[in-house]
Amino acid sequence: MTNIFVKHWRLVALVLGIIFFLWIVYLLKTFLLPFATGLILTYLFHPLVVWLEARIPPRHKWLGFRRVVSVLIVFLILLCLIGGFAYVMISTVIDASLELVESTPYVIGRSLILVQDWFNEVMESLPVEIQEGVKNELLSGGVSIGQSIRDALLGSIAAIPDTFSVILGFAVLPFFLFYLLKDMEKLRSALSSGLPPAVNHHGRNVVNIIESVLGRYIKSQLMLGFIVAYFSLIGLVLLNAPFPVALSLIAGVGELIPTLGPWISGIVAVLVTLAMAPDKAIWVAVLFVAIQLLENNLLVPKIQSSYMRIHPAVMIVLLVFGAYVAGIWGIILIGPLTATLVEIFKYIRDYYRSHEQPRLPEL
Repeated sequence: MTNIFVKHWRLVALVLGIIFFLWIVYLLKTFLLPFATGLILTYLFHPLVVWLEARIPPRHKWLGFRRVVSVLIVFLILLCLIGGFAYVMISTVIDASLELVESTPYVIGRSLILVQDWFNEVMESLPVEIQEGVKNELLSGGVSIGQSIRDALLGSIAAIPDTFSVILGFAVLPFFLFYLLKDMEKLRSALSSGLPPAVNHHGRNVVNIIESVLGRYIKSQLMLGFIVAYFSLIGLVLLNAPFPVALSLIAGVGELIPTLGPWISGIVAVLVTLAMAPDKAIWVAVLFVAIQLLENNLLVPKIQSSYMRIHPAVMIVLLVFGAYVAGIWGIILIGPLTATLVEIFKYIRDYYRSHEQPRLPEL
């Protein structure tokens, strides 16, 4: 064993470096979130940039100019996609909000009267001692709610520095994405040439493995978003809910946003339905909760296991383990991280067996 480590110390150092790098990434996950988003967008749009660059005249001339024009065209396409989605979402929310504002005073007033009447009837049916106890509990509950609100506000204020760094990161994201798309080949070449010659070959292969796993993970997320949008559309149409196409589109796109996306899309759907068809709001809420339960317990393990090439039973265990170790970030990262480590292990195993470059998995 010692002879193996001595003989292949460069490869061992590379593996340890990867582990150390992943640990640093986890520690800086909040700071790196905007730039990780930029890398994913680069992976998605770089093939389109290359395709456009090859077709913009004059061919084989002005390479830098044609690359910049291609990137600007892709930016325009991305801007149109974001603008179209924002228009659908904002117009839907505004229409529903106007209806909600008009009906809210009546609904709230009527609801408060009904609750007050019901509460008075219940209190009158109770003995005097119990009535006093209930009143005391309500007073203490009010104090607890006030303290909880105060703690939440203080926690929000304490989180402002981290939030500001994330906002600043997303503010510079367009510039970061522009330079990545413009100089992707140069950056790859510089990264490869910057490695020592002894590990250059392994470094390039490991980068190819990471790109392969990232591509499969992005495909799995797009598939999840499509399935969620499809089932949302069917459910909303069957419920005869308002704006079924817009709300299902919001649900599908929300699925691509980690953590907050599904909650935002569900809340928007319930609020819109509450404004336009109040009697169906509870059923829309049940629909979105059911879709999330189905997704988290069946679709995520099945689809991610298929794209990550991990057995569904193992994927379920990994998701629970990721949630236990790192919460929502563990759930998001455990699949691609495990798949990456498995592919690197296979690469090292094949290298030891044949001392030849193994065939890497195709995207």
